[in-house]
Amino acid sequence: MRDSNVSTAVMNAGSFQYRIIGDDLQMLEIRLGPGEEIIGEAGAMMYMEPGIEFESKMGKRPGGGGGGMLGGLMNAGARMLAGESIFVTHFQNVANQDQIVAFSSEAPGKIVSIDLGGLGGTVLAQRDAFLCGSSDTGITVAFQRKLGAGFFGGEGFILQKVQGNGHIFMSAGGTIVERELNGERLRVDSGCIVAFQEGIDYDIQRAGNLKSMLAGGEGLFLATLEGRGKVWLQSMPIGRLAHIIHSKMPSSQ
Repeated sequence: MRDSNVSTAVMNAGSFQYRIIGDDLQMLEIRLGPGEEIIGEAGAMMYMEPGIEFESKMGKRPGGGGGGMLGGLMNAGARMLAGESIFVTHFQNVANQDQIVAFSSEAPGKIVSIDLGGLGGTVLAQRDAFLCGSSDTGITVAFQRKLGAGFFGGEGFILQKVQGNGHIFMSAGGTIVERELNGERLRVDSGCIVAFQEGIDYDIQRAGNLKSMLAGGEGLFLATLEGRGKVWLQSMPIGRLAHIIHSKMPSSQ
């Protein structure tokens, strides 16, 4: 990587290299070889070197599969209803030497690398969690089918389904915690879920008895994750951070 005032280890992610820079306000640099390409969520790019060309395209279906124009339009419509951009940006190195493209998150927090190929090819993630990933990554919207998750899931109701065989990068607020479930059940504030491996059962359940629900301060319902696989959690969801900032602001007269 190029010179920087921050010393950060360079990591390999399949065909490209990357480094995550910073501590609590992280950014991501990816070095692409000639002809290599990655995709990024609209608006996530921070800077790029002259040999990088980019093009916005309609969001890809899971696994980068086809489905034709109709499939693409249906996927774009689902992303629009979920409050997502209908486009993703493709960044390709058209130079004859390595070139760098960098990304940053919209919220203060961490960036985590996930090897989709090593996790069966699929994770489910919160909206806006996906930052960028290898060119074969497919992204669509996974609407929760369960009645409880639909009515009470809040931020966790509509999830991104991310599929592929390469590396992806997720962004989250605060600190990221990775948990490995081995048949256990984990109860979580739905906003604190970043992503979880496909096959883990996701639902929304009542938060204790009536007294706990009304006076506990944890909300009326909690998300439950149960099964076997990896779970990524964030300590400071952007919605909670925005609420705290708003509550501390003086009231206008």
